[in-house]
Amino acid sequence: MQTETVPLAAAGGLDTGDTAWLLAATALVLLMTPGLALFYGGMVRTKSVLNMLLMSFVSIALVTVVWLVAGYSLAFGDDVFAGLIGGLEHAGMAGIGPDSLTGTVPTFLFSTFQLTFAFLTAALISGAVADRTKFAAWLVFVPVWTLLVYVPVAHWVWGPGGWISHSLGGLDFAGGLVVEIASGASGLALCLVLGPRLGFKKDAMRPHNLPMVMMGAGLLWFGWLGFNGGSALAANGIAAASVLNTLVAGCTGLLGWLFVEQKRDGHPTTFGAASGAVAGLVAITPACGVVGVLGACVVGLVAGVVCSYAVAWKFRFDYDDSLDVVGVHFAGGVVGTLLIGLFATATMTGSKEGLFYGGGFGQLGRQAVAVVTVAAYTFLVTYGIGKAIDRMMGFRASADEELAGLDQTVHAETAYDHGVLVGHAAPHTAHSVLSKSKEHSG
Repeated sequence: MQTETVPLAAAGGLDTGDTAWLLAATALVLLMTPGLALFYGGMVRTKSVLNMLLMSFVSIALVTVVWLVAGYSLAFGDDVFAGLIGGLEHAGMAGIGPDSLTGTVPTFLFSTFQLTFAFLTAALISGAVADRTKFAAWLVFVPVWTLLVYVPVAHWVWGPGGWISHSLGGLDFAGGLVVEIASGASGLALCLVLGPRLGFKKDAMRPHNLPMVMMGAGLLWFGWLGFNGGSALAANGIAAASVLNTLVAGCTGLLGWLFVEQKRDGHPTTFGAASGAVAGLVAITPACGVVGVLGACVVGLVAGVVCSYAVAWKFRFDYDDSLDVVGVHFAGGVVGTLLIGLFATATMTGSKEGLFYGGGFGQLGRQAVAVVTVAAYTFLVTYGIGKAIDRMMGFRASADEELAGLDQTVHAETAYDHGVLVGHAAPHTAHSVLSKSKEHSG
């Protein structure tokens, strides 16, 4: 996703087809955060479902303000220091008007499209610390994290002169590094800052509403077509190929996860299907515009299998990633970003090729460097932010609030208010519970 803001005349004019497609894609990506809220909300216990929904929705508001004030300019302004950060020439959207273009689309539209990525990424982190996060601390964390973590990484990968895309030559079409690995590594950092939930490894902690999870996954899948297809920034063949690759990888991810469940647990589950589809979508995100359909099939399948096992890491390494942000988003993001080094094809990239298409090990090495750097940076900075907030105001809800449920103790409402029944405790265990039982029996 290479970008440059130029005057209308210099760009040769607005392309209405590109603009119409990106308008639609922006709306699709916006829908992903409410979809994520439903996906996460169905996975938690009933006593904290509203808190989980609100953490996603408030992220939209907080990141939007930060993005307009300085985030967009720092991420996509002209590089000011060694490919690490942009300038403040567009702070408050200064210097941008209705006639300003980024490529062939209005800069206002491009900025809004990128904004939807930013607040979705922040919302993703909330799943790692569900059921135990102080809401006031979350309100502080989101804007600080956006400026110190998301914005620099977005500049490295997509910004003018960003070092990963320009100096290193790493590829990330739609956000494997910027969104998936960044959110997964940040989620792990906050898990370590907050510590495990009360009852971790002891209580079943079942998802309270599996139909809600499936609905959320469906909305995510729907929005992901705009997330990946829109990243072409044009209504062209690459956009079409990205949409097809996204659909394909979601399908093979779903099938891969169900295969593992059948083999390991003896039964496929709806929760596994939803999780497998998301794993495939996560992995294809960086690769959708650089691999062919065969590559997309493999990327999704590998992610579905790998992530179905990765969700058990938290029991082995003793960190409480409540809704498996590390196991799905981090692991899936790493899978997809690295497999670019094997399956990238010049048909899609124009020049760069992976190992299996005659490109040697060079691209694989560049992808690995990008993965390690982004993971290390986002983990360390997020850990520092989390520790600072914890010392200043406390990041974790009290034990009494956690036991009673954050909906009632923090927001003074419940899922049952006004006679509205959100759902009953589901008869099926979450995949993390199934993984835990296998881990202990093994």
